[in-house]
Amino acid sequence: MQTDLRGRDFISDLDFSKEEVETVLDVAWDLKRKRALGEPHPLLRDKTLAMLFFFSSTRTRGSFEAGMAQLGGHAAFIESKTTQIAHGDTAKEIGEILGRYYDGIAIRHVDWGVGNAYMREVARYSRVPVLNMQCDIYHPFQALADLMTIIEKKGRNLRGQTVAVSWAYAASYQKPISVPQSLILVLTRFGMNVRLVHPPEYKLMPDILDQAAEEARRAGGAFEILHDMDEGFRGADVVYPKSWGCLLTTSDLEESASIGKRYADWICDERRMGLTAEDSIYMHCLPADRGIEVAEAVIDKQAGPGWTSVVYDEAENRLHVQKAVMALTMR
Repeated sequence: MQTDLRGRDFISDLDFSKEEVETVLDVAWDLKRKRALGEPHPLLRDKTLAMLFFFSSTRTRGSFEAGMAQLGGHAAFIESKTTQIAHGDTAKEIGEILGRYYDGIAIRHVDWGVGNAYMREVARYSRVPVLNMQCDIYHPFQALADLMTIIEKKGRNLRGQTVAVSWAYAASYQKPISVPQSLILVLTRFGMNVRLVHPPEYKLMPDILDQAAEEARRAGGAFEILHDMDEGFRGADVVYPKSWGCLLTTSDLEESASIGKRYADWICDERRMGLTAEDSIYMHCLPADRGIEVAEAVIDKQAGPGWTSVVYDEAENRLHVQKAVMALTMR
C-alpha cells in the first residue's frame, strides 16, 4: 500500500502508479463497506471541495457532492457560465484564489484541445490538489470505477480476461474520447487483453495508443485495434460499447454526424451479446442512447443466465473511488 498521496493532483490516469491505484481501490472497498454498514467515516471533516463545471453532469456532480458530505466535508458547485469565469477569470487566478479558499479543486472541462490544458494551468498555480472530473483527454475517475467493478465481478486477477472497448452509434452529439482513452490506459495496466474496436474514422490519440500498448507489454496482457464490432465482441468477458466523436478526423459537427450515420448498425444488441463469453458483463458510463447505442433488453438485463448488465453497480462505484481519492489527497 502506498501512503504518499496527500496533496497529489489526479489529472491523468498515469498520474498514479499501478501500486497507488491499488491503494485507491483498497480504500474504496473499505469506504464502501463502511457505508453499507452505516459506519460514519468523516475523514475530511471541515474540508471543502470546489467543483468547477464547464460541462453538464448528473453522476459526476451527484457522486462528488454526496461523497464529500459522507466524508464530513462540503462540496461547492461552481458553474462556469454563471460566474466571473465567463467574464475574464483566468486559469491562473482560479488556481491561486480557489486554492486558498478550498482544500481541493475538481474540474470538468471537456472542450476539445482546451480542457486538459486548462486543468494543468490551474494545478500549476494551486496550493491544493486538482482532480479531473473529465477533460478532453482523460476521465480517470470513471476508469477507476470501471476497474473496481470489473474486479468485483471477475476477481482480483484480471490477466487473461478479454475486454472489448467498442465504439457504438449515438445520434445525440460528438461525445468526448476521454472514456475509451482512460479505459485502455487503465485496463492494460492490470494485464487484461484489451480490444479497442471502432470504425476507421473514430481513432484515438496516437500517444495514448502507444502508452496502452506499452502498459499491456509490461503487465503481460495484450492490446489490439479492430474495426469490426462482431469480431471485437466474440468471446469477450467484458464489453464496453459507447459512442465517442471522430474528433481526430473532423471538428465539423455536420461532417461528424454524416460519418456517424454510416455506422448506425453499430448497436449493442442481444445478438452481439450472444457472441460474448457465457458469463460476460455489459458496461457503460451512462447516459446511453437507448435503442440506438444499446438495446433496452441489454442495458436492463441485470440477472439471469448468460451475460448481465452492471451499469448501476458501475455508477455506484464512482462514489466510492472518488471518496477514496479525496480522502487520500485532501486530508
